[in-house]
Amino acid sequence: MPTTITKILMIEDNLGDVRLMREALSGIPELQLEFDYCQTLVQALDRLAKSRPDIILLDLGLPDSQGLETVRRTHAAAPDVALVVLTVLDDGDLAVKALQEGAQDYLIKTQVDGSSLWHAMRYAMERQRVQLGLLNLALGDDLTGLNNRRGFLVLAEHHLKVAYRTGRSFLVVFVDLDGMKQINDTFGHQEGNRALVDASNVLRDSFRQSDIIARLGGDEFAILVSDASENSAETVMNRVQQKLASLNAGPHRRYLISLSIGIVPGTPSRPVHLEQLLEQADRLMYQQKHARKTSHEVPKIIPLVG
Repeated sequence: MPTTITKILMIEDNLGDVRLMREALSGIPELQLEFDYCQTLVQALDRLAKSRPDIILLDLGLPDSQGLETVRRTHAAAPDVALVVLTVLDDGDLAVKALQEGAQDYLIKTQVDGSSLWHAMRYAMERQRVQLGLLNLALGDDLTGLNNRRGFLVLAEHHLKVAYRTGRSFLVVFVDLDGMKQINDTFGHQEGNRALVDASNVLRDSFRQSDIIARLGGDEFAILVSDASENSAETVMNRVQQKLASLNAGPHRRYLISLSIGIVPGTPSRPVHLEQLLEQADRLMYQQKHARKTSHEVPKIIPLVG
């Protein structure tokens, strides 16, 4: 039976501590690890946007972030990953607040060795797994596997608070699957469900793991792009259209999937409630849908004969 590899990301600017922790964990016989580290929070957030470790070991004193803000931003970037604070600060009140901000444990560097650290990591990953399972039951969409409306509002509100506090730009995207009624009427509701799954996969492939994607209900979707510094509205639109074109070029398709999209950039200096941003993006989406219908750009559903 193959041994499971545990992917660890340590966010720590002291290379001596990085080496000590790597060596300590390497001495655990049952642990097969893939160890990586970042020396700044900016580097770590970029890494987390591209891939996910199994667990994060986080120091609170980084060159570009200090204290609880470090926990908030890390957890916001990877709420699905177990987070363990590993610090020199022996502060009980700070430990409690770190747990309230999303950490699974708070460890003092001088009080742990490889064995105790590994035990704490295992418990943290299991607690995270159980919490995510319970959360997914309440916040997930059964058909597509995306967040549902409630899940989107809960997670996106948290990200918006971080964005407004840190001055980071973001995008709110509203998406509608074109021709849903026609697909249902022509091919049946089971095929309509397949169209929704196809649309959700296009969106999943078009955005990063750190972005929040949801099916709000029916044929409507929403996305919060949590750090829009490299993701303009035009870039996002082009990326979705490229993924759509790839899907529609696949063999044996009976109809084309088409999406209408509205995108609203968030301005950190002018906080706006999430529901208002969704309404603005929804209006922009309908403007695009109307314009495309007028110009006959929206593909028609043509059933196969025989």
